[in-house]
Amino acid sequence: MHLPTDPPPRVLHVTQPVDGGVARVVADLVGAQLAAGSRVTVACPDGNAFAREIRALGADVRPWHATRAPGPQLAQEVRRLGRVLARVRPDVVHAHSAKAGLAARLALRGRVPTVFQPHAWSFEAVDGAAAALALRWERWGARWAARVVCVSEAERATGVRAGVRAPWKVIPNGVDPERFHPAAVDTVRAGLPLLAGIGTAAPLVVCVGRLCRQKGQDILLDAWPSVLRRVPTARLVLVGDGPDAARLRAGAPRDVLFAGAAADAVPWYQAADLVVLPSRWEGMALAPLEAMACGRPVVMTDVDGARESLPPGHDTRCLVASPEPAPLAAAIGALLADPLLRESLGHQGRRHVLTTHDVRLTADAVAGVYRDLLSGRPARHTGSAPCAHPGSVMCADHTECRESIHS
Repeated sequence: MHLPTDPPPRVLHVTQPVDGGVARVVADLVGAQLAAGSRVTVACPDGNAFAREIRALGADVRPWHATRAPGPQLAQEVRRLGRVLARVRPDVVHAHSAKAGLAARLALRGRVPTVFQPHAWSFEAVDGAAAALALRWERWGARWAARVVCVSEAERATGVRAGVRAPWKVIPNGVDPERFHPAAVDTVRAGLPLLAGIGTAAPLVVCVGRLCRQKGQDILLDAWPSVLRRVPTARLVLVGDGPDAARLRAGAPRDVLFAGAAADAVPWYQAADLVVLPSRWEGMALAPLEAMACGRPVVMTDVDGARESLPPGHDTRCLVASPEPAPLAAAIGALLADPLLRESLGHQGRRHVLTTHDVRLTADAVAGVYRDLLSGRPARHTGSAPCAHPGSVMCADHTECRESIHS
């Protein structure tokens, strides 16, 4: 990653949430940017594992008290962020996820080059009036983003269909293939106390993710009895914590294991025979990429980013068309019943991550966005998506449309 400016740019990341995939993406970017010589500050809620990790990397953490969801406290949160911005005086601001994107764009209103990265659209996470309000904001707030970075072409297309008009850039998520790597199943399972007594013969399905409606663990639990009818010795572990933890535990079959939040999910991927993510919506989930980097096959629902994260040809076996228990159970059962296929898919997945989803590729692409912003170059995109608003002036990436200069 290279940012050839003198002195190195001051980068401010703004993030809320501070857990899950968003936090992982931000931490990886911060590490890469620090290594490249950038001066990096992160504004986020303090007193949590994410803030401690960022400090350990060597970045400056500026406490920004903000809740995960919008509400009446937003105006105060924007003022707090404004004070952080005044002290840090960044050259570029990178806002992650809906809440930070909302607060940062309101605080800056385009006065500093601002990158907004939705990490899945806010209007997909809610229904009714809340969804309409979120969509209205995303359409309005796009004017204050110098770039909107989507983690998949599907996520960008969702924004375009929803009427969000922005200077787009698609940068797929990446993972660290040195951290996420294959390991012997028997050795790894022996080191996980929760799996004591299971051994290596029982097919193990692992789901890693925040326990919430988005990640769809309830769908997996509904599908599990059907899986057991086909593969009676199979076991299921849910790794993670979240707002739905109590409800999921209460409704789960007795033999389903809950591992809770894991500081390091790598052993769980390595211990698995199959990793499942039955999400209702995503931008591009990290868990399948991490699993593939560990040489493990995956099953996931066909949400934004899913097809783009898989190696060519894997969609017929690894993608479930809709977040429903029956097709999910069928896909899981088919792979559990075919060890040789699982092994082949795992090897192919690892090679795919190395060539397409290495976190260093992601960091380099983000650096390119910053370079373009700091040098004043327009957005450029190599995709072939047509302009969503015929008759307007099409930007260089064929996806951003501005009002006609002839109007």
